[in-house]
Amino acid sequence: MNSIAANIANIRERLPEQVRLIAVSKFKPEEDILQAYEAGQRLFGENKALEMRDKHEHLPKDIAWHFIGHLQTNKIKYIIPFVDCIHSIDSAHLLAEVNRQAAKQDRRVRCLLQFHIATEESKFGFSYEEAVRMLVSPEFSEWRHVELCGVMGMATNTEDSTLVRKEFRTLRTYFDRLKQDFFSGEENFREISMGMTGDYPIAVEEGSTMVRIGSAIFGSRNYNL
Repeated sequence: MNSIAANIANIRERLPEQVRLIAVSKFKPEEDILQAYEAGQRLFGENKALEMRDKHEHLPKDIAWHFIGHLQTNKIKYIIPFVDCIHSIDSAHLLAEVNRQAAKQDRRVRCLLQFHIATEESKFGFSYEEAVRMLVSPEFSEWRHVELCGVMGMATNTEDSTLVRKEFRTLRTYFDRLKQDFFSGEENFREISMGMTGDYPIAVEEGSTMVRIGSAIFGSRNYNL
């Protein structure tokens, strides 16, 4: 078994059945993605729209592509025809543009609301109050080509596991409140995307349904590719 396949197998053994593994393949060559594919992996995460578009064109069409990075509105059109889920909806303006582009493709695109839960100001995301303002707005009810399926967040990059756990717990609380107040009758609102290579065990304990893991599968990233 090659190292990528072995890494995937090792991670899957540690994940509960209800938690799905998103293999973060950003900056990785297509050969590495194919190795993961041959090991049975079908969910892949990218954070650059053009890179994801190019990989989609060259790789097997049963791959489900998840966009996990900060999405610029002028790049949405490149991924809308095929993207399975956009994790990083961090503003009402962005969701409106995803809806507009999806309408052109006659698609309904699954999306997650990204919340800012970390101490680092550099991370993107809604505050809870901002998300509520969008959900109660008249405009939101008219966006027929997006489907909100849950929430996403990134914890602080720190060795302080107590802080990380607190941040993940905050995201779970946001999910529960949104589910109760806005999506109680919608079965598809069920995803909590949290946890990466360094903190996914804590995320799973706090209720994650999708973990986004890159370096533990593919090794350190080469930013020069």
